[in-house]
Amino acid sequence: MAELLSDDQLDLILPKLPGWCPQDAALVRTVELPSFSHAIMVVNRVAEIAENDNHHPDIDIRYKTLTFRLSTHYKGGITALDVSLAEEIDGVLDAMS
Repeated sequence: MAELLSDDQLDLILPKLPGWCPQDAALVRTVELPSFSHAIMVVNRVAEIAENDNHHPDIDIRYKTLTFRLSTHYKGGITALDVSLAEEIDGVLDAMS
């Protein structure tokens, strides 16, 4: 079972996750894509990964701007599951940009 990450652990991890910041017990990243359809393609790919991992992000879609919010809800904060998903989302963004 995933354990909450301490502030010290987050301080070590965050430099490896450019664009992500801790906010209200979650990792948050906002990105702007070239178009609405491009943003939806990213969301669809992230949805496939989330289903496979059984760990689901909150995603806010505003035209071509996406905000990802990662938190392990049953733990009430950020765990290694969220860090792993952030890395996977970064991979999708890199591949689809």
